[in-house]
Amino acid sequence: MNELNTSSRRLSPVHQVRFTAETLRRWMALYTESIRESEQMLTDLDAAIGDADHGANMRRGMDAVSEKFDAMALADMSGLLRIISTTLMSSVGGAAGPLYGAFFLQCSHATTHKTELGLSDLTAALEAGVRGVVQLGKAAVGDKTMVDTLTAAMGSLRSSCHHHDALPDALKASRKAARLAAEATIPMVARKGRASYLGERSAGTQDPGATSSALLIETLSQSVLLTSFKPRSTTDPRLHTTSILL
Repeated sequence: MNELNTSSRRLSPVHQVRFTAETLRRWMALYTESIRESEQMLTDLDAAIGDADHGANMRRGMDAVSEKFDAMALADMSGLLRIISTTLMSSVGGAAGPLYGAFFLQCSHATTHKTELGLSDLTAALEAGVRGVVQLGKAAVGDKTMVDTLTAAMGSLRSSCHHHDALPDALKASRKAARLAAEATIPMVARKGRASYLGERSAGTQDPGATSSALLIETLSQSVLLTSFKPRSTTDPRLHTTSILL
């Protein structure tokens, strides 16, 4: 693509969409709804290879985040992310609380003093979050964890940055990459976490953490799309995510 066409694309309305504190609030509202809808699915997945508590843990954590929405009304983006981090750390049981907490904490550090994020800034913030998860959990791609999903999503976003894609389009591609990566954990043998105790028996089940992470990226994409396109209602079935991960 030549420089003239690239400049023209950047001036289009869809290329002007930015991620803001309001987008973040919308993201958390959508993710809370998605986790509530997906609680049984996450529980069933975790029952096969874990403690059968990932669904309940994530629902409890996101309910706690939801309860703080009013208190978060005046917080800036970095402050909101820190509140989400500490809330999840204190309310989500098992490994998920610290891992998701680390993700949002590192995102908060990367957004200090920023009021809005374009694709490059958002990608950098999310990549910082993923590094936080990797550093804490010591997991790598192929270990059958949330790192598989998040790494695939970040790879897609980085490619979109290279191609100067609009933020909504980049996130649509990222959520597809996340979904496929979550599904790709099905045949894997777990090398980290509770599932690793099962050895070869952990193969054949989609990882619950990879699945809840795919929902995280899915609802992030939805939150940005809603910046440009207002749906008829927040319960529009087009916004639901559970079925695509089964």
